[in-house]
Amino acid sequence: MNTKKTEDISSILPTLKVADLTVYQGNYLAIRDVNFELLPGTNTAIVGPNGAGKSTLVKAILDLIPKNSGQVEIFGRPISRLGKLRKNLAYMPQNFIFDRSFPISVGELVALGISDHSKPGLLQFLPDNREKSTMIKLALQRTDAYHLRNQAIGTLSGGQLKRVLLAYCLVVPRKLLVLDEAFAGVDMQGAADFHQLLSRLKQEEGWTILQVSHDIDMVSKYCDRVLCINQTLVCSGQPEIALSPQNLLATYGPSFSRYQHHHN
Repeated sequence: MNTKKTEDISSILPTLKVADLTVYQGNYLAIRDVNFELLPGTNTAIVGPNGAGKSTLVKAILDLIPKNSGQVEIFGRPISRLGKLRKNLAYMPQNFIFDRSFPISVGELVALGISDHSKPGLLQFLPDNREKSTMIKLALQRTDAYHLRNQAIGTLSGGQLKRVLLAYCLVVPRKLLVLDEAFAGVDMQGAADFHQLLSRLKQEEGWTILQVSHDIDMVSKYCDRVLCINQTLVCSGQPEIALSPQNLLATYGPSFSRYQHHHN
């Protein structure tokens, strides 16, 4: 068998494939018959009004909540059978809830991203391990957060915490990064800086990114593709197509202008 040919073929397979996904929350139909694929190395945004099912869709994709019907495949496998491939998946929730008095530093938090990836016979990643320290340092430097390494996570601002969580995702190699309203609680400039950082890291790491966003302007500027969701998939495509006035009207309804974000 030609191994190189097999690798080339696998590299063009969808990173994520969602087919006919339907989810109820109690008796409420949250999302219905959603279908889409993500190709490797792309940055895709999910947009839609409040209550449209965006976060529900992400949680169902990640198997954090049960789906009623449909299929989800990540790296060519059902999400329930990812096994060791799950280490290639990173998730940044909308709200990272923790006890702010808990005595853990930024460096210690990022180190937790390494522990699940150690294997018998390789580096054991002890606290004084130089290799581990180098990995943490590099991840924090690349997210412009190395100066925070000894700071308690409970003292971080919203923007600082997002960068530290991104370093947690970056400290070991990943293929798929899922962000649910990652910019919630971050000011306009902080969101712009984070988008630029995310775009740079996507190119450097070859990440596939799926993100939920309310910021139409940022999505238009930084994302390759947009999924417009309002319980079902209203439309999808490149930003200039998916975010046309007609498609925004179809997605958000007559009040869609309330959701547009214009930055001065």
